[in-house]
Amino acid sequence: MIKKMENEDIYSHQRHSMVKEQIERRGVRDARVLEAMRQVPRHIFVPADMYSMAYDDCPMPIGHGQTISQPYIVGLMTSLLRLQGHENVLEVGTGSGYQAAILGLLASSVHSLERIPELAEHAREVIISLNLKNIEIHVCDGSPGWTDAAPYHGILVTAAAPRVPDPLLQQLADGGRLVIPVGPRLSQDLEVWTRQGAAFDHEYVIPVAFVPLRGECGWQQDDW
Repeated sequence: MIKKMENEDIYSHQRHSMVKEQIERRGVRDARVLEAMRQVPRHIFVPADMYSMAYDDCPMPIGHGQTISQPYIVGLMTSLLRLQGHENVLEVGTGSGYQAAILGLLASSVHSLERIPELAEHAREVIISLNLKNIEIHVCDGSPGWTDAAPYHGILVTAAAPRVPDPLLQQLADGGRLVIPVGPRLSQDLEVWTRQGAAFDHEYVIPVAFVPLRGECGWQQDDW
């Protein structure tokens, strides 16, 4: 259970409405995911002057050319991991920290990677304020993953890759699932990759549009 924030009640109705109208109505049925999204105060992850828009049906800028994803996309991608509560999870692209907080309520441990130090520090502060103690944020190039805590039962990538990074596939536990947007600048495909021993199955979910995954296994500055 997360720590309740001051003035929480004024946003509770908006949050419950967000879950019902934007997420559950679009087909996300995982009860644990829906409850986590009812609990986490999304507004504290965005700039203070944008609190009133925090529960709108859209992504929002958080600075440094990054965004907090549309609530539905957060719910959908999280549900695709099929978390039960015992898992070790990797997130590539901490951003605001909102997705990490959702994962923290659903998994045993979460490692979240962010290349921009200012975003990582802000996300860390907000997550600490919520008393979520099973989330570690690392400042690094997240595109090749984080081998120190591998293997992972679930990996969630919050930026678009030109192709699925092989190091992320190799860091999956047997039966683990990787959720990642893949494709060029204007439109990508949301894909799910599942490890079965040494083999990998993958499926297409929906078209999406994300900021680029930068780094060794992502897009270079001049290529996006």
